[in-house]
Amino acid sequence: MAAMPRPLLTAGFLAIGIVLLAAVLFAAVFVLGQNRLLYFPTRRYATTPAALGLDADDLAVVTEDGVRLEGWRIRGAGTKALLFFHGNAGNIADRLERAKMLNARFGLDVFLVDYRGYGRSQGSPSEEGLYRDARAVYRAAAAAGFRPEQIVVFGESLGAAVAVDLARSHPSAGLVLEAPFLSVPAVAHVHYPFVPTFLVQSRFDNLAKIADVAAPKLIFVPELDEVIPPSHGRRLFEAAQGARELSVVPGAHHNDAYLVGGEAYWRAWEKFLAAIP
Repeated sequence: MAAMPRPLLTAGFLAIGIVLLAAVLFAAVFVLGQNRLLYFPTRRYATTPAALGLDADDLAVVTEDGVRLEGWRIRGAGTKALLFFHGNAGNIADRLERAKMLNARFGLDVFLVDYRGYGRSQGSPSEEGLYRDARAVYRAAAAAGFRPEQIVVFGESLGAAVAVDLARSHPSAGLVLEAPFLSVPAVAHVHYPFVPTFLVQSRFDNLAKIADVAAPKLIFVPELDEVIPPSHGRRLFEAAQGARELSVVPGAHHNDAYLVGGEAYWRAWEKFLAAIP
């Protein structure tokens, strides 16, 4: 009679083994395919600057590792350049409406260039690759005659991490972030709490970098962001040093702060830009 529990014990170990095997397989699939969970580039342009009546030049830049990037310089008053780093989906054409608003309201020269693997740019996206792309855009603005004190760096969502990395190493007049996050592992933990964060290869660690940004900072936090917890933007604001402003956009979700925010959103931009000589 004492031998009776053995089949139950064996079945228990078998069940545990199946669960562990499934976990290992999931982890392997996650590690191998996580770039597909982070980057969602499209190649086709939905519109063009000309279609929106913008005065723009085609812009091609080459990164330090030889990747050719394509984009536009939307001409403004020639006094301030905005380096616009977009989110992880689509391409620069999807940001033209907002670029037009920024150009029309504030006379900004907007440098809007696709990351590697997006739009008409060569290559494939990666964390270090996107950082190199940002540095190439900065060099293009400098080559166009804009001094550091005339360059404003702007990033939305994933682009916020690109902007933070650039602003910590390159002098600028200001840094504007919209829907920023602490790090990719921190966001992954929100959406995939069962995945150990050490398996997340891309870091984009804004929390570790934001204190190193000397330029004044403006941080927009969409109140109802369903992708990035609003607490991430607030914690970045608290970790930042020096001149900084936090603007929580009531009723806004991840992608619509500039639409939902109304005049209060644009007044925050106006105040921030006006403080730049």
